[in-house]
Amino acid sequence: MHNNTTYRIAKAWTEAGVCALRFNFRGVEASTGSYGEGVGELEDARTALDFLAHSASPGNPPTPSCPLLASGFSFGARTALSLALQEARIGGVLAVGVGVDFFDMRFVARLQKPIAFVHAENDEFGKLEHLQALAHQVEAPTRLFVVPQASHLFLGHMPTLEVQLQQAVSWLLAC
Repeated sequence: MHNNTTYRIAKAWTEAGVCALRFNFRGVEASTGSYGEGVGELEDARTALDFLAHSASPGNPPTPSCPLLASGFSFGARTALSLALQEARIGGVLAVGVGVDFFDMRFVARLQKPIAFVHAENDEFGKLEHLQALAHQVEAPTRLFVVPQASHLFLGHMPTLEVQLQQAVSWLLAC
Protein backbone atom coordinates (compact mmCIF):
# COMPACT_ATOMS: atom_id res chain seq x y z
CA MET A 1 0.00 0.00 0.00
CA HIS A 2 2.84 2.38 0.77
CA ASN A 3 5.20 1.61 -2.11
CA ASN A 4 5.93 4.20 -4.79
CA THR A 5 4.08 2.38 -7.55
CA THR A 6 0.88 1.75 -5.61
CA TYR A 7 0.83 5.36 -4.49
CA ARG A 8 1.14 6.54 -8.09
CA ILE A 9 -1.65 4.23 -9.26
CA ALA A 10 -4.00 5.81 -6.71
CA LYS A 11 -2.76 9.26 -7.67
CA ALA A 12 -3.55 8.61 -11.36
CA TRP A 13 -7.12 7.62 -10.46
CA THR A 14 -7.72 10.62 -8.20
CA GLU A 15 -6.20 13.04 -10.72
CA ALA A 16 -8.73 11.66 -13.23
CA GLY A 17 -11.53 12.41 -10.75
CA VAL A 18 -12.07 8.80 -9.68
CA CYS A 19 -12.21 7.62 -6.07
CA ALA A 20 -9.32 5.36 -5.11
CA LEU A 21 -8.90 3.05 -2.16
CA ARG A 22 -5.53 1.60 -1.15
CA PHE A 23 -5.39 -1.21 1.37
CA ASN A 24 -2.99 -3.80 2.69
CA PHE A 25 -3.63 -7.48 2.19
CA ARG A 26 -3.90 -9.53 5.36
CA GLY A 27 -0.65 -9.81 7.27
CA VAL A 28 1.09 -6.95 5.44
CA GLU A 29 2.55 -4.18 7.58
CA ALA A 30 0.19 -3.51 10.51
CA SER A 31 -2.80 -5.39 9.11
CA THR A 32 -4.09 -8.43 10.96
CA GLY A 33 -4.07 -12.00 9.74
CA SER A 34 -1.52 -13.90 7.72
CA TYR A 35 -0.94 -14.76 4.08
CA GLY A 36 -3.96 -16.59 2.69
CA GLU A 37 -2.37 -18.33 -0.32
CA GLY A 38 -4.08 -15.89 -2.70
CA VAL A 39 -7.57 -17.00 -1.65
CA GLY A 40 -7.61 -14.84 1.46
CA GLU A 41 -6.19 -11.90 -0.43
CA LEU A 42 -8.94 -12.23 -3.03
CA GLU A 43 -11.40 -12.05 -0.14
CA ASP A 44 -9.60 -8.92 1.10
CA ALA A 45 -9.97 -7.33 -2.34
CA ARG A 46 -13.67 -8.24 -2.51
CA THR A 47 -14.20 -6.67 0.93
CA ALA A 48 -12.44 -3.51 -0.25
CA LEU A 49 -14.61 -3.48 -3.38
CA ASP A 50 -17.75 -3.82 -1.24
CA PHE A 51 -16.58 -0.96 0.98
CA LEU A 52 -15.79 1.29 -1.96
CA ALA A 53 -19.05 0.48 -3.75
CA HIS A 54 -21.04 1.33 -0.63
CA SER A 55 -19.01 4.41 0.34
CA ALA A 56 -18.62 5.95 -3.10
CA SER A 57 -22.27 5.83 -4.03
CA PRO A 58 -24.58 5.14 -1.08
CA GLY A 59 -28.01 4.23 -2.39
CA ASN A 60 -26.77 4.66 -5.95
CA PRO A 61 -25.02 1.51 -7.22
CA PRO A 62 -22.52 1.76 -10.08
CA THR A 63 -24.09 1.80 -13.53
CA PRO A 64 -22.59 0.78 -16.88
CA SER A 65 -21.73 4.45 -17.46
CA CYS A 66 -19.99 4.66 -14.08
CA PRO A 67 -18.49 1.24 -13.31
CA LEU A 68 -16.21 0.25 -10.49
CA LEU A 69 -12.68 -0.37 -11.69
CA ALA A 70 -9.97 -2.54 -10.13
CA SER A 71 -6.25 -1.95 -10.13
CA GLY A 72 -3.14 -3.34 -8.54
CA PHE A 73 0.60 -3.71 -8.73
CA SER A 74 2.42 -7.05 -9.02
CA PHE A 75 0.60 -9.52 -6.73
CA GLY A 76 -2.11 -6.87 -6.41
CA ALA A 77 -2.48 -6.82 -10.21
CA ARG A 78 -2.96 -10.57 -10.24
CA THR A 79 -5.54 -10.24 -7.47
CA ALA A 80 -7.38 -7.40 -9.26
CA LEU A 81 -7.53 -9.46 -12.46
CA SER A 82 -8.81 -12.50 -10.53
CA LEU A 83 -11.45 -10.40 -8.80
CA ALA A 84 -12.58 -8.90 -12.10
CA LEU A 85 -13.13 -12.39 -13.47
CA GLN A 86 -15.51 -13.15 -10.58
CA GLU A 87 -17.17 -9.76 -10.04
CA ALA A 88 -19.68 -8.40 -12.53
CA ARG A 89 -19.51 -5.03 -10.76
CA ILE A 90 -15.98 -4.43 -12.02
CA GLY A 91 -15.97 -2.65 -15.36
CA GLY A 92 -12.25 -2.79 -16.14
CA VAL A 93 -8.79 -3.40 -14.72
CA LEU A 94 -5.56 -1.45 -14.50
CA ALA A 95 -2.87 -4.13 -14.06
CA VAL A 96 0.62 -2.81 -13.31
CA GLY A 97 3.72 -5.00 -13.22
CA VAL A 98 1.95 -8.29 -13.92
CA GLY A 99 4.23 -11.16 -12.92
CA VAL A 100 3.33 -13.19 -15.98
CA ASP A 101 6.49 -15.32 -15.56
CA PHE A 102 5.99 -15.72 -11.80
CA PHE A 103 2.25 -16.44 -11.48
CA ASP A 104 -0.07 -18.62 -13.53
CA MET A 105 -1.91 -15.92 -15.46
CA ARG A 106 -3.72 -18.05 -18.08
CA PHE A 107 -7.09 -17.14 -16.48
CA VAL A 108 -6.70 -13.58 -17.80
CA ALA A 109 -7.62 -14.79 -21.31
CA ARG A 110 -11.18 -15.40 -20.04
CA LEU A 111 -11.74 -11.81 -18.91
CA GLN A 112 -14.46 -9.98 -20.81
CA LYS A 113 -13.59 -6.51 -19.51
CA PRO A 114 -11.15 -3.87 -20.71
CA ILE A 115 -7.64 -4.27 -19.31
CA ALA A 116 -4.93 -1.63 -19.32
CA PHE A 117 -1.53 -3.17 -18.67
CA VAL A 118 1.31 -0.93 -17.51
CA HIS A 119 4.60 -2.77 -17.59
CA ALA A 120 8.31 -2.17 -17.19
CA GLU A 121 10.35 -2.94 -20.28
CA ASN A 122 12.83 -4.99 -18.20
CA ASP A 123 10.47 -6.46 -15.61
CA GLU A 124 12.18 -9.33 -13.80
CA PHE A 125 8.89 -11.11 -13.09
CA GLY A 126 7.38 -10.93 -16.55
CA LYS A 127 9.03 -10.48 -19.90
CA LEU A 128 7.31 -7.88 -22.01
CA GLU A 129 6.81 -10.31 -24.90
CA HIS A 130 5.14 -12.82 -22.55
CA LEU A 131 2.69 -10.17 -21.36
CA GLN A 132 2.03 -9.16 -24.97
CA ALA A 133 1.25 -12.79 -25.82
CA LEU A 134 -1.15 -13.01 -22.88
CA ALA A 135 -2.86 -9.74 -23.82
CA HIS A 136 -3.41 -11.04 -27.37
CA GLN A 137 -5.40 -13.96 -25.93
CA VAL A 138 -7.94 -11.63 -24.28
CA GLU A 139 -11.02 -11.00 -26.40
CA ALA A 140 -11.96 -7.82 -24.51
CA PRO A 141 -10.17 -4.56 -25.32
CA THR A 142 -6.62 -4.45 -23.97
CA ARG A 143 -3.88 -1.92 -24.20
CA LEU A 144 -0.27 -2.12 -23.10
CA PHE A 145 1.60 0.92 -21.77
CA VAL A 146 5.35 0.39 -21.43
CA VAL A 147 7.85 2.21 -19.23
CA PRO A 148 11.11 2.03 -21.22
CA GLN A 149 14.27 0.76 -19.51
CA ALA A 150 12.48 0.26 -16.18
CA SER A 151 12.62 -2.79 -13.93
CA HIS A 152 9.73 -4.23 -11.90
CA LEU A 153 9.79 -1.56 -9.17
CA PHE A 154 10.12 1.29 -11.70
CA LEU A 155 12.94 2.81 -9.60
CA GLY A 156 14.39 5.84 -11.35
CA HIS A 157 11.44 5.91 -13.76
CA MET A 158 8.62 7.35 -11.66
CA PRO A 159 7.89 10.38 -13.90
CA THR A 160 7.52 8.11 -16.94
CA LEU A 161 5.43 5.66 -14.92
CA GLU A 162 3.10 8.51 -13.91
CA VAL A 163 2.60 9.51 -17.56
CA GLN A 164 1.86 5.91 -18.58
CA LEU A 165 -0.56 5.48 -15.66
CA GLN A 166 -2.40 8.68 -16.60
CA GLN A 167 -2.72 7.46 -20.19
CA ALA A 168 -3.87 4.01 -19.04
CA VAL A 169 -6.50 5.48 -16.72
CA SER A 170 -7.76 7.79 -19.48
CA TRP A 171 -8.01 4.85 -21.88
CA LEU A 172 -9.90 2.74 -19.35
CA LEU A 173 -12.33 5.53 -18.56
CA ALA A 174 -13.03 5.97 -22.27
CA CYS A 175 -13.86 2.26 -22.75
